[in-house]
Amino acid sequence: MLGSKLVLHVGVQRWPDSREELLLVEMAAHLSRDKDVWWPRKRKQSSVYWIRVFFTQVEMMLSAQTSVGCVLVILVFLLNIGSLVIYFVNLAEAEGYKIFPNSIIYLDSGFNAFFLFYFGLRFVAADDKLRFWLELNSLVDFFTIPPVFVSYYLNRNWLGLRFLRALRLLELPRILQFLRVTKNNYSIKLSKLFAVFIGTWLTAAGFIHLVENNGDPWVQPANSQSISYFKCMYLVMVTMSTVGYGDVVVQTALGRTFIIFFIIGGLVLFANIIPEVVEIVESHKSYKSSYEVVSGKKYIIVCGNITLESVTTFLQNFLLQDMGNVCTEILFLGESLPSLELEAVFKCYSAYTTFFYGSALNSGDLKRVGMESANACLILADVCSPQPYTEDTCNIMRVLSIKNHYPNTRVILQIIQSRNKVHLPNIPNWDWRRGDNIICLAELKLGFIAQSCLVPGLSTLLTSLFIGKENTETKRKYLKDKMLLGDKDYKVMTFQLSNDFADMTFIEVCRLCFVKLNLVLLGIELKVGSRGESTILINPSARIKLHRNTMGFFIAHSLAEVKRAQFYCKACHSDVQDPEQIKKCHCKRRLHSISFSEILKLRSEPLVSHGVPAKSRSLIVPPPQRFVDGVLDVRGKENSRFVLDPTGRFHWCDAVPLQEALLSGKDPAALNLQDHILVCVFGDANSPLIGLQDFVMPLRASNFIYHELKDIVFLGSLEYLQREWKFIQNFPKLWLFSGSALWCADLWAVNVRDCSACAILSSNTTASSNPSLVDTESILATLNIRSMQDKPSSASLDAVFRGRALGNQSEPCYKRIPITTELKSSPNAQFINQTPSGNPEIPEQDHLSTTAAPAGAIFSDSFLNSLLSMTYYNHHILALLQTLVTSGTSPALEEMLEMDSRQSRSPDDVVQNASQLRCKLALLPLSERLLTGVMQEDSFGDIYCKALDLFGILCFGLYRLMEEPNPYKNRFVIARPASDLKMLPTDLLFCLVPFNAATTDDQRGEMEGRL
Repeated sequence: MLGSKLVLHVGVQRWPDSREELLLVEMAAHLSRDKDVWWPRKRKQSSVYWIRVFFTQVEMMLSAQTSVGCVLVILVFLLNIGSLVIYFVNLAEAEGYKIFPNSIIYLDSGFNAFFLFYFGLRFVAADDKLRFWLELNSLVDFFTIPPVFVSYYLNRNWLGLRFLRALRLLELPRILQFLRVTKNNYSIKLSKLFAVFIGTWLTAAGFIHLVENNGDPWVQPANSQSISYFKCMYLVMVTMSTVGYGDVVVQTALGRTFIIFFIIGGLVLFANIIPEVVEIVESHKSYKSSYEVVSGKKYIIVCGNITLESVTTFLQNFLLQDMGNVCTEILFLGESLPSLELEAVFKCYSAYTTFFYGSALNSGDLKRVGMESANACLILADVCSPQPYTEDTCNIMRVLSIKNHYPNTRVILQIIQSRNKVHLPNIPNWDWRRGDNIICLAELKLGFIAQSCLVPGLSTLLTSLFIGKENTETKRKYLKDKMLLGDKDYKVMTFQLSNDFADMTFIEVCRLCFVKLNLVLLGIELKVGSRGESTILINPSARIKLHRNTMGFFIAHSLAEVKRAQFYCKACHSDVQDPEQIKKCHCKRRLHSISFSEILKLRSEPLVSHGVPAKSRSLIVPPPQRFVDGVLDVRGKENSRFVLDPTGRFHWCDAVPLQEALLSGKDPAALNLQDHILVCVFGDANSPLIGLQDFVMPLRASNFIYHELKDIVFLGSLEYLQREWKFIQNFPKLWLFSGSALWCADLWAVNVRDCSACAILSSNTTASSNPSLVDTESILATLNIRSMQDKPSSASLDAVFRGRALGNQSEPCYKRIPITTELKSSPNAQFINQTPSGNPEIPEQDHLSTTAAPAGAIFSDSFLNSLLSMTYYNHHILALLQTLVTSGTSPALEEMLEMDSRQSRSPDDVVQNASQLRCKLALLPLSERLLTGVMQEDSFGDIYCKALDLFGILCFGLYRLMEEPNPYKNRFVIARPASDLKMLPTDLLFCLVPFNAATTDDQRGEMEGRL
């Protein structure tokens, strides 16, 4: 265009005529100058771009990120091995063995030409060029490539430093990973150890061969010796192993200098690598194998927290539950190799335990241990974990992995915090009907401690019945009549009741079992749904009658005793006096020659004093109760209304702001505290949550009338209590006090001397190296509170417990505060127990179980360790324990209540009764007004029948004072006393009391008048 505008004649110069033409000329000149600058710059940028692309491709190729690079790396390794083989061939030829023709030198030259090319690629891709020259592979190329080319030029073999090619064996683990030969940590580690050992061995032998065959350069005549490469390898091996036979030695100064330094390094290398290789090979053989499933053979899989302590405790409890007759093999699936101590444990129990290395999160490991055919999978939790939420979520993920791959496998899971239970029902294929169970350790532990605040000594009793064995010999030392206790250890068992008990009330069946079968019946499992849902009823109302095929919960010594309840037949066993004679009968039809009421009358006559007939429990049938919008309308002397939670299981209120619940030293509410429960909490802003809602819920259960509820005062760090408050702010009568149980001023401010019970709780913190120091704060707080109490009174404990009838919490009763202390380590009980020094017969291991209620109680996490084994053998026992301790319901009932709430339906009558009309636990003295008709000189059997017939109270344990000297008034527990055991005036009875049985003075007076 510019040419068309500017007409230039040859030989004629014409200036632009107009301003426009001048502007066009200037633009043309400017574009010409820009093109001269812009074009070289663009070409330079393009070349830089392509150089970067080339470098990137080379880097990816050398790191085997591409298929071409992977082939290249493998090819280089194989050529290095080939070059090392050629070196060995040349060695053999030098020693007089003719193996290959001389043309092999050309093959070696070709290999090294390729190595030179690969060296150039590595140099191009290196970021730090200076550091590249000092790399091991670069040094190997320096000393091996030039000698080969010199040999090719001179047409003769020269060994030189070509033995350094053996160092290329260090690349073997990387090559094996590329080829997918090594996939796990063991094989990768083993390949690295093998490569290091072989490479070092061959290289050292090559150096000694070089210097010994050539001698020292400065010595004349030469001090060389003719030594083969094999002898050099032999010398290096005996040197590293510190054997040193002396048959092959080095003569040159260079060789001896090398040996001096090689002995130090080789000794360390040999001493570390060889044992580690042997350990890896053995562990791979032992722990990475697959379990061979045998048809008909039972086995379980235990995973999770597999440590020395957890495995030892589990095996002890599992053997205790199985009575030593182990028919089930135990497979431990651990995520880390066992320690030497743990290996010793597995060897001791090698007849029925096997350890496998793997993870429940890996489908391959689950298949190796035969998860599909296992009877159950038990997942252990680390109770002392400083991060309980992380521990729980890890175990929940293990459940998810197992259920995704093997939905029909039964899973029993330990978790620490109760609020994490909500995740498990969301897991596909999780079904309690299939036997899947959750053992919430914090829920049970805090439930035990809470119930101990109401019923001192209960935790020891339930531990004896459900978890551990009682020490009969220890208790025998404190009985005046030592022959009455017997040698039996009782525990809770389940068995199906005879169908002859159908349509009878619980009290009728309970009395018959005690009188004729010598069994204590605690409760039954009642079917409440169409899909097999059931709920556990403990000492239920007389309105509920037994059905056919009902499961019963008994306190018995052996399974043979419990089977009597299933074998019982009205027609065949009505006249049998000896319980041991009740065996399975073979009658084809049941004869109704005598009614059950007549049987009761006949059997009760010898046990009733002065011919007083037994009263029917129907006298205390609870009145009908009505729910209106979640509010329970209670009919009594006065109409009162109080709110329950949507399930009807707990007392409820509107959320209370933190400031309204916070007390101070000058607060009138704090000064007027009486008969309250003091809870001392140790935790800070960073401590994991204890879960105080699990402690509060049993104390706010709906089986207590509202005015029976005690005030609960939490004493601890305000920063910690703020974090817990959002979970407990809807429970009534809760107070907070910022302070510490280690300070007497704070204890005085909360009226510690006027409280009815005290509990000391501690949050999980970083474990101390010394187990005796993990409970320091709890122990010091316990001693601090004891120092502030009055000295023990010489008056009988009948006055101490006066007014504490039927679980009534409204009257102050204690002169000495029962303290329940949570300990992380059981042996630390020695710092708290108050055992009389004058009684050396008490074994040290029994101090924990004999500590009494007036002086205090101890609860350790170790009490809950055997729940996992117990649940595997009988999951009904766990459900019963949860119902007793936590005032909870079964998974089936919780599922039904949740479905009803979603569909806006009112709860079923049976479900409502199960939720609201639960019995109460109580500790009753014989002098209680409720038991006025009972003679103190009666036996336990007499009192059991009278309490059951007259008031519907079920007695199942005894709390007896130790013999003198007993300055601290310590007591011990007798679970299921013998029927002919004579009662003492100071005895206390563990009882299950009906929901509304004489909870006020007016009701007791009215009942006594009717009697």
